[in-house]
Amino acid sequence: MPTPVLHTERLLLEPYRPDDAEDSIALLTDPEVGRFMGDGPLSAEEAGALFGRVFTKVYANDLFDVWAVRRDGRYVGHAEIKRTEQVDGHEIIYALAKAAWGDGLGTELARALVRYGFDTLGLPRVYATVADANHASLALLGKLGFVHERDIAEDDGSVSRVLVVDRAPA
Repeated sequence: MPTPVLHTERLLLEPYRPDDAEDSIALLTDPEVGRFMGDGPLSAEEAGALFGRVFTKVYANDLFDVWAVRRDGRYVGHAEIKRTEQVDGHEIIYALAKAAWGDGLGTELARALVRYGFDTLGLPRVYATVADANHASLALLGKLGFVHERDIAEDDGSVSRVLVVDRAPA
């Protein structure tokens, strides 16, 4: 099933378009946005290659859902939900451009991803992996009911927290 379009009160999540390349690369190479993502911000070459794989691998093979996030028609971020071995379940991943910080959009975006995981994918639980030092994301996910499941010691000595939220009983 192709990645569907999702709507929240202020955001539109839709499949990436080829003309999103510049915005996506800018997001993934921003040092402040990328400091808690994987191994940190990507180089422009790495971000460009990753953007290309969204079309050649992810969408072409219907691997998982990945969205460009827009507000008022402008690109403001990235979102995805996918099964990962690290959590043995489906994990939400999201990033917002600095211009979109501090206005509650992260909470709105994460809530939409969790709702999609429960209501559309039928998942019993949804995971998030967050750097221990990323206090803003930890607080945001805590507001949505995520609880700490375990820690992962990273190769660089840092710690990532595995958080989980269960579907509410019917």
